Amino acid sequence: MQKNPARRRTAALPTGRGGGHPASRPQSGRASSSRPAKSPAPRAAGGRRTAPKKAAKAGFFSAVKGRMDISFFFLVVTLTAIGVIMVFSASYATSLHEEGSSLAIIGKQVIFVALGFVGMFVASYVPAQLYKKLSVWIYLGSLGLMFVALFFKNKTGASRWIPVPGLGTFQPSELMKFAIIVLFASLIDINYRRMDKIKYGFVQFLVWLAPALGAAILQRHLSGLLLFMIIGFGMMFIAGSKFRWFIPPVIGVATLGAVYLSLKGFKYLTERFDAWLDPFANIRDGSWQICQSLYAIGSGGLTGVGLGNSNQKFLWVSEPQNDFIFSIVCEELGLLGAVAIILLFILFVCSGFSIAMRAPDRFSTMLVTGIILQFGVQALLNIAVVSNSMPTTGIALPFFSAGGTATVMQLCQMGVVLGVSRSCRPVASKLPERDAVPKQERPGVAKG
Repeated sequence: MQKNPARRRTAALPTGRGGGHPASRPQSGRASSSRPAKSPAPRAAGGRRTAPKKAAKAGFFSAVKGRMDISFFFLVVTLTAIGVIMVFSASYATSLHEEGSSLAIIGKQVIFVALGFVGMFVASYVPAQLYKKLSVWIYLGSLGLMFVALFFKNKTGASRWIPVPGLGTFQPSELMKFAIIVLFASLIDINYRRMDKIKYGFVQFLVWLAPALGAAILQRHLSGLLLFMIIGFGMMFIAGSKFRWFIPPVIGVATLGAVYLSLKGFKYLTERFDAWLDPFANIRDGSWQICQSLYAIGSGGLTGVGLGNSNQKFLWVSEPQNDFIFSIVCEELGLLGAVAIILLFILFVCSGFSIAMRAPDRFSTMLVTGIILQFGVQALLNIAVVSNSMPTTGIALPFFSAGGTATVMQLCQMGVVLGVSRSCRPVASKLPERDAVPKQERPGVAKG
């Protein structure tokens, strides 16, 4: 029987003192070295030696080639899908009245969602450290765009959008939210050991945040001003800043903002507070929007009037496809549908914070924390406004409200979170149990 020349011999070399392989015997007149002998190169078929393979170096993108968090991804897809359905249901009457086609608003929204998912997929492969390196430039670019928007005013005198020929408008404040998150995550990563000192844990952050707040005041963007402060101060508080430091600047910014807006003839602030305290006192002048929203919520009952059967969306509720879309959700899906959507948002926030706690580094942790904080706060404030739990202000509901810049930016931010999830540590439930590991394989336990 002919032997196979490619078969490798597995006989052990003798290790005795007097014989065996020459490499196993000590050389006379030479000090013995503790360095292990180099193993010979492996042989290929036919007995030829092959060159040893070089160890692959970890590239810049190696940390984002893992598997994304599937549960978080499906939560994003579910919320976005429900949001698209509700935008179509809430917008076709307004779209037909203003655009002449019932599909005008939903058609644009579907395009924005498609672009957002492309951006989410691309962002999920971008390493988080790249955002840290570009954090200052992202912030300065966003701040510059906010000041550019001051040259373009709409009919109400607000300057929040930059017209883009052929595409509509761009809202820089949506990009500024992400810029604040990235910049503050970078500053926290640098100063995390000194966050209990007012110089590093508060003043340094306030210096960067003040220009964004000033731009929001000049734009007459009250909701943007509120979100910038909540996102920035929330990240600082989570990182270790002391609560008492936030009280003076909050009072100061609120006072200066109110005085500036009042001097500019922006008297609707007081009207909104009066409408919040007593919405049915003067429906036609200051509280029409919130009253119609409350009518829609009350009309839904337990199970709702049915998908597409809302009456309040027929030019009664203002912006039914945007800021007040949740009132249409309550009317058509009822209390059960509204609670189900709120539970989805709660699961979304919990899943996002789970990714943040398992992130591979401190910057990634704070980056995901800031993004999830932004989405959770926006959802909470939008539902509070729609239900008259707080004065009316223009805060969109994530994944639901129609809007090009907001939709694309929100889905791209979800891509950032999914990118961090690719390099997260496994959850505790996936680790082996102590009793499942054989005794002889446990660390520190001798075999036999």
